[in-house]
Amino acid sequence: MKDQTRLLKTLFWSLAALPVAAGLAYAGAQAGVLPFENAGGTEKIEQDSAGILEVTTEALVFRCTTGTLTMPFSTIAFMEYRPDLSRRVRELKLKWSVTPEPGGGKRNRYFTVVSKTKDATRVVVLQVAPRSLRPYLAEIELKSGKRVEVMEYGEYD
Repeated sequence: MKDQTRLLKTLFWSLAALPVAAGLAYAGAQAGVLPFENAGGTEKIEQDSAGILEVTTEALVFRCTTGTLTMPFSTIAFMEYRPDLSRRVRELKLKWSVTPEPGGGKRNRYFTVVSKTKDATRVVVLQVAPRSLRPYLAEIELKSGKRVEVMEYGEYD
C-alpha cells in the first residue's frame, strides 16, 4: 500500500512539473530569437541587422548587432505597421541609407517610425511579425502619446 501511494505521489508531481518544464524549454528556445530586423531607413544601420526594440520613458531604442538607434518620442511624427511602405512615407522623398524591399500581401510586416526635427527627417523601417509586435503596441502608444497606425484585415490573426 505504501509503495502504491509513493508511486501515485511521484506520478502526480511528475505530471504537475511537465508544463513548467515545457514552458522553460520554450522560453529558452525563444531567448535567442531577435524579433526585429532593420529593413531600411535613413540611418546607417546594415540591412537585415537583427535586434530588439526597447520602449523607454523617453524614446524608442532599436539595439542590434551593428549599432543602436534612438528616436525620442518628442520628435516622432507618426508610426505605421503595414505590409508595405505607405504613400505617406514614400512621398517624403527621403535620402535612404538602406531602401526597404517592396512588400505587399495581407500580412503586416513593416513597423515604420518617422521622426522630424528642424534639421532632418529620420525614418527607420523594422521588419517584425505581427505576433512579435502586438505586445509592444499598447506600450508604445501609452508612453509616446501617439497612435501607431495599423493596417487591419478581416483575417488578421
